[in-house]
Amino acid sequence: MKKPLIVLTGPTAVGKTALSIALAKRVRGSVISADSMQVYRHMDIGSAKIRPEETQGVPHYMVDVLEPTEEFNVVRFQSLARRYLDEIYQEGRIPIVVGGTGFYIQALLYGVDFTSQEGDRAYRAGLEQLAKEEGGPRALHDMLARSDPEAAAAIHENNVKRVIRALEYYHFSGQKISEHNERERERSSPYQFAYFVLNDARERIYARIDARVDTMLEAGLVEEVRKLKEMGCQRQMVSMQGLGYKEILDFLDGKATLEEAAYRIKRDTRHFAKRQLTWFRRERDVIWVDRQELGQDDGRILAYLLEELEKKQIYCGKDAI
Repeated sequence: MKKPLIVLTGPTAVGKTALSIALAKRVRGSVISADSMQVYRHMDIGSAKIRPEETQGVPHYMVDVLEPTEEFNVVRFQSLARRYLDEIYQEGRIPIVVGGTGFYIQALLYGVDFTSQEGDRAYRAGLEQLAKEEGGPRALHDMLARSDPEAAAAIHENNVKRVIRALEYYHFSGQKISEHNERERERSSPYQFAYFVLNDARERIYARIDARVDTMLEAGLVEEVRKLKEMGCQRQMVSMQGLGYKEILDFLDGKATLEEAAYRIKRDTRHFAKRQLTWFRRERDVIWVDRQELGQDDGRILAYLLEELEKKQIYCGKDAI
C-alpha cells in the first residue's frame, strides 16, 4: 500500500502557509518546506519564513537547515526530503509538502532521476566564467534557447545553475534536458498523493505581493541583507540569488536606490508568480483550489481540501490513515 503524501502549492503570496497549518492540525500532518530560500538560516524576512509561534505546534522540516554559504539544489532537496518523510511516517503522521518550487515537488513526488554524465570540468568552468561576465547569464540563456527552447522557456536566465546543467546535459548526451524531464514526468508516483494548487485572481495575488514586499522592508530586510553581507555572503552564492536579496545587495552596493530595488523586487516577484502558475498548469494529477470560487473563505477552502483527501483515502473524518 502506497504511503500518503499531501502537496499544497501555488504562486507566491497566495496564502499557502496559514492553510497548511490548518490542514496539518486536521490530518495530523507535518510540513516539509518546498521553498528554495527558507532552507537557509539567517534569511528570515526576505524568504517570508514561518515564525516559530506561527507553526501552532505543527512540526516543520527543511527550514533553517543550511548556512547561506552552502549550495542547495533539487538533488539535495530530494535527498533531505526523503529522510524527513521516513521520520514523519515513523511518527504516524502525514507529510504535507508546502511551497512554490514546482521542480522540487515534481522531483520528490515522482522520484525523478537526476543521474547523468559527470561531464567535463573544463566545459562547466567555461560556462561558469561566462556567467560571471557582464551580460553572461543572458548569453548562457541564449545558448540554451538555441539548443533546447523548451528548457529555456522553463528556466529563468538568472537561475544560472540550472541553465548550466541543461547546457551540460545537451553537450555531453546530445539530448535535450526538456525531453529527459518529460520522460521523468511520466513516472508513476510511489505515493498515494493529493496535489493541491491554491490559486486566486491575478490582481489579488499581485496586490498581496506588493504588500508583502512593503512589509518586508518595514520589518528590516535591508538590515538582514547587510548582516548577510558582513557574514561574507556574496552575489554569486545560490542563497543570494533569491528574490529580495540580490536587489537589496544592489542598493547596498550603490547600484540602485531603495525605491528602485523595491520596484524590482515587486516586479520580478510578480513575474515569478506567473512562471509558477505556468509550471503547475503543465503538471498532471493536480487539484486546483480557487480562492475566488470558494468565496475567499478559509473554512470552505479547508473543507474542500478535506473532502478531496477523503476521496483519495488519505484522510477519513478526524483520523489520519
